[in-house]
Amino acid sequence: MSTLKVDAIRHNSATSDAITTAADGTCTARITGITGGGGLSHRNLIINGAMQVAQYGTSSTDAGYSTIDRINRQVSGTDESPTFAQVDVASGTTPYTLGFRKCLKITNGNQTSGAGSSDYLYFWYILEAQDVANSGWNYTSASSYITISYWVKSSVAQNFYGMMQTADGTAQNYVWETGSLSADTWTKITKTIPGNSNLQFDNDANAGLYVAPIRAFDGTDRTASMSLNTWAAYSGSSRTPDATSTWYTTNDATLEVTGLQLEVGSVATDFEHRSYGDELARCQRYCVVIGADQEMHLGTANAYNSTNINLSMHVPVAVRAKPTASVVLATSGDNANKWLQAYMGATGSKSNASISVSDCSEGHAQMRLYLQNAHSGLSVGQALWCHTLPDAKLILSAEL
Repeated sequence: MSTLKVDAIRHNSATSDAITTAADGTCTARITGITGGGGLSHRNLIINGAMQVAQYGTSSTDAGYSTIDRINRQVSGTDESPTFAQVDVASGTTPYTLGFRKCLKITNGNQTSGAGSSDYLYFWYILEAQDVANSGWNYTSASSYITISYWVKSSVAQNFYGMMQTADGTAQNYVWETGSLSADTWTKITKTIPGNSNLQFDNDANAGLYVAPIRAFDGTDRTASMSLNTWAAYSGSSRTPDATSTWYTTNDATLEVTGLQLEVGSVATDFEHRSYGDELARCQRYCVVIGADQEMHLGTANAYNSTNINLSMHVPVAVRAKPTASVVLATSGDNANKWLQAYMGATGSKSNASISVSDCSEGHAQMRLYLQNAHSGLSVGQALWCHTLPDAKLILSAEL
């Protein structure tokens, strides 16, 4: 048996070493994947990067969080509101063959007045500060890196910008470009980003890093001449360079994105595919939606007075913070404009009860919902059980 003794291994055409050996017998390797289809686990800082989970719904024109979980829609100044939707990745495409089945699809409205100076259209993914601080990225060092990668398809051929923005300390901004995308063609974008001495991430559950992998459009009120691929102090009037408006002014133009991954290191590894159940549990730290086509049990309750009740709730996973509650009302028949049915024995009362989250455990896994005008003629302390009406939803949001 013989021993090969080398300091490093590098491909003939490469400019850096693939494997670097150390005197103590260990090595450092720049691994991008595992032969045979396996993945490298627990590297992706992005939750739901394969766009599998859509608790809010599969299509919406509403602002903020309204469709695919963890995707925060940002739109202003449009003549017709764009649609954000979860759609299938077409079979036979490269993302499909790599295991991607869902993507985010943005369909532009008809922007008849053109590209306004204050218009914008993009989406954020927002990471908790503690998830960056504890990721292993030495973010204040220019020789320590994170790498973002994702698949994108545009119906219009043009260049787009992506950006990151920090939230703690003095906000910093980092901007890159996709390069000119070919129309209706999936393209993988990869960007390696160094640390910087001005970056700050507090060890808390608040917003720490905003990631916009592709900005469909920013008006001139928000753009300026600037350097790409470098950290700089954030300015609301210079978020990216001047943006090409072709996509934005093309009626019903589309953008599709999937495979969003952010990882510590200087190379993009194969996408970390996680099961639907794993991704759902991660998403439920930020949002729990109860309700669907059928009625869904909420829990047991007791009467606070003749009309109001206290409902004890145990959520599937501990949420990030004390949530806010909202509802989606049923729309048909006797259930129309209602969401709750509260039973006392066999007698149920349907209502559009107003909600407040009155108490929440320290770990945010148990809470008390105070439901006003949920019943009538109750006696203090009476026991009830509650469920959502068909096609209605209760949304508990602890989003960033």
